[in-house]
Amino acid sequence: MTTTQSGLFAEIEKLIKQLNPQTIPDERRTVLQPLTDFIKSKVSEGKEIRINFICTHNSRRSHLSQIWAQTMAGYFNIKDVFCYSGGTEATALFPMVAETLQNSGFQIQKISKNENPVYSIKFSDNSHPIIGFSKKLDDDFNPKSGFAAVMTCDSANEACPFVPGAEKRIPITFEDPKAFDNTPQQAEKYQERSLQIATELFYVFSQINS
Repeated sequence: MTTTQSGLFAEIEKLIKQLNPQTIPDERRTVLQPLTDFIKSKVSEGKEIRINFICTHNSRRSHLSQIWAQTMAGYFNIKDVFCYSGGTEATALFPMVAETLQNSGFQIQKISKNENPVYSIKFSDNSHPIIGFSKKLDDDFNPKSGFAAVMTCDSANEACPFVPGAEKRIPITFEDPKAFDNTPQQAEKYQERSLQIATELFYVFSQINS
């Protein structure tokens, strides 16, 4: 795949450059601010930045958030950012999420083919692959302390008023594209949600070194 000066695959960088954070409403910027503050505080202290994106099934929004956050950290060259995802229960990464990301330029390889497949997801040749699979939020794959727990869906936000080990708990919820599964609008709505998440996380990471 072609890479750019930032190191990202060219198709992903082209997509990122087309994002318009000016479209984010003021009330949404207020919702995003605690995540910006968390990352800024870790950068100023010279500490690792660990973010666990949490949704009920860890199948759609939490994975899109994890992958775009890690990608934006790479794009803005913010070091020591480690993004994770988890659910209140484990199911499987929904195949349309992988397809949507692949259509955006990510290199995706399915490395196991059981009921809860494991995916390798790369945004650049030299980045460590993001390992995508559905897991509970306290899975051994995820951090145990010093992380921000970002609640990406209303039901997980309500079900988990306390996230063990989280230094900060931040609700940033998104509408579920699952509502359009098996409809003619499915691909369009997954792409729409992916771009919303990408735009908002672009906005967050763009402020870190500003």
